[in-house]
This record gives sequence, structure tokens and C-alpha cells, in this order.
Amino acid sequence: MAKVCLFLHIGVTKGFNQTWLSYKMTVRQELKVTRIYAFRRTVVVMLKQFKILGSALVLCSLLFFVVASYAQSEVLGEIQFAGATKVEKTSGVWVDGQYVGYLKELKGSKKVLLLPGEHEIAVRQSGYKDFTQKVLLEPGQKQILRVVMEKDPRVELPAVSSEVKIMVTPNRAAVFLDEGFVGHVHEFGGTGRAMLVSPGKHRIKIALPGYQTFETEINLLPNQKFKIETDLVKGSITQAGELIKP
Repeated sequence: MAKVCLFLHIGVTKGFNQTWLSYKMTVRQELKVTRIYAFRRTVVVMLKQFKILGSALVLCSLLFFVVASYAQSEVLGEIQFAGATKVEKTSGVWVDGQYVGYLKELKGSKKVLLLPGEHEIAVRQSGYKDFTQKVLLEPGQKQILRVVMEKDPRVELPAVSSEVKIMVTPNRAAVFLDEGFVGHVHEFGGTGRAMLVSPGKHRIKIALPGYQTFETEINLLPNQKFKIETDLVKGSITQAGELIKP
């Protein structure tokens, strides 16, 4: 009888322990799940708050940019250039003695914004007379300057020529032949494009504000084809060369 009772006691105790362990594991799993859900809810709330804060920061930045741009537009004046033919559109533009680019590109992000006051504009093209004009800009004013280039009768084309192809980056840089402006790089590179010059010694300069000026001397034979290929090195406006800066 005693043995039977002992076996019954052991069986009951073992069953109880197993039930208790199962219950503890269930409770732990439920607590773990609860904590995971709580953590996820916390993360979602934080992300929403960050999203709202980020949106507010972006909105503030945009508002500041708009206000700053508006304030700037109220102070600075703008000169817009217009040219009827390819000659005008590919001509180089100087403002107060500083080269700013060729006429066709001076719009959008490259538009010419100037402080109010009087400014001197010069437009140059190889084989043509310089177009010069003074403009008076008021704050926030836009002026359209219509450029008309006239041929220079003193310029004569050589009977025999040589060919110089220019492959330089950036291709909007100004090209000077024997100290005279002849165009920008894009006009003298690529298929079917090159600079025609007389045989003999010539000095070529390629310059752009913000880059160091590239210079080279060439000695061409009649009908010779020559190629210049390089990348301009970033630099200060003081290294741009005398031909494109005041």
C-alpha cells in the first residue's frame, strides 16, 4: 500500500512540475511577444516623430531658400543675351573685363546676375569686331541685350591652312590664338570640327574662371593636322590668366 502511495505521489508531483514548467514557458513567450509588440509600437511612434520633424526641417530649409532667393532677386539685376545667328550665339562674353562664358549658354544656372550699377559688356568672335556696350542695372531689373556682330574687314583668311583639333575638359573654356579670342573648346573638337590656322608658330591658351590656364606653343606645317587633348586643372580665379580676368 505504501509503495502504491509513493508511486502515486511521484506521478502527481512529476505531472505537476511538467504542467508548471509548461505554464512558465507559455507565460515567458507571451511576455516576450508583448515586449516585441511594445518595442515595435515605440519604434513606429519614434519614426513618425522623426518623419514629422524631418518634414518640418525640410520645409524650413525650403522656406529659407525661397526667402533668400527672393531677397537676392530683389537686390541683383540680370542681363539676358540674345543673338540671331550662330556667330552671336557662339561668341564669348566679358562682363567688366571678366570672361563669363559664350552667349548661348548664359541662361538658367549660368545666367548673369550683377549688382546694381553700371557694367561694361564686351562680346568677341574671331573675324568680327568686338561688340561693346555699357548697361545700367537697377535692383531686381532684367535687361535683354541684343548682340549683333559685324565682320572685321581687316581679317584675311590664309591661302594655305593647318588644322588644330582641341579636346579639352571643360569644353566651355575659352580658346585664344596668339592672344586673340577665337571661340570656345566645343567649337574645335569632335567630328568635323577643328580650328583652321596659318602654318607657322602659334601660341594657344585655353582658360576658364576657376581653372588654371593651359598654354602651349605649336609650329605647324602647311596642311598639318594637330591635336590638343587635356583636362584643365581646378584652381583659383587668380590662376585663370590675364585674358579672361580683370
